[in-house]
Amino acid sequence: MSYALTVVIPVYNEEDNLARVEAEMSAFFKVAKRPTRALFVNDGSKDSSQQMIEDICSRNEAFSYINFAENRGLSAAIKAGFDHTETPLVGYIDSDLQTAPEDFNLLFDHIDDHELVTGVRANRKDKFVKRMSSKIANGIRRAFTKDGMDDTGCPLKIIKTDYAKRIPMFKGLHRFLPAMILLQEGRIKQIPVQHFPRIAGTAKYGLWNRLLGPLMDCFAYLWMKKKYINYRIASKG
Repeated sequence: MSYALTVVIPVYNEEDNLARVEAEMSAFFKVAKRPTRALFVNDGSKDSSQQMIEDICSRNEAFSYINFAENRGLSAAIKAGFDHTETPLVGYIDSDLQTAPEDFNLLFDHIDDHELVTGVRANRKDKFVKRMSSKIANGIRRAFTKDGMDDTGCPLKIIKTDYAKRIPMFKGLHRFLPAMILLQEGRIKQIPVQHFPRIAGTAKYGLWNRLLGPLMDCFAYLWMKKKYINYRIASKG
């Protein structure tokens, strides 16, 4: 099959969620508006996630995987997914499935006219502290980047792959994907999507990761914006 979208699924100790990931992604493949496949990136899990991933991939040709030698963090997992994507479009969803794979169809409706389309979590089902720290962090980030995005932490995105591969990722930069597309003079859009409580497993981020960490990353982004190289080729011979 000629696939149009590769959905990158970072995994770190998510053994309790992977059976549901297989079921929900497989169901989405049947109704996806464009042919879709999934790429697991196992970020050095210590539980049985890798064996479960291999079992899923062995019985589903639309699933494949990358297995890190050690834990490197979410930004590294996303970058590896981008690096190993060969389809015209690359997506991203968390393995906790607090967002719904079926909502990729909402993003498909806008990707032809944009280089990145991201979800905005409507009626978030997270705890109060997580919601408020995320809201504050998004406000700080918007003030630095001027990207106009309300919820860059939403783990449901589609990006045109040639733009995604040009993003110079570093730790923490997954929160700045829309801003990095703007640096390439790309067009971005946000669309409301469903949000659900985490059913299994544990969250990988605390208050530091959600609030203080992103504040420090804003300064890294400003440095990168000043130094960023962008060019367009007019012709080749």
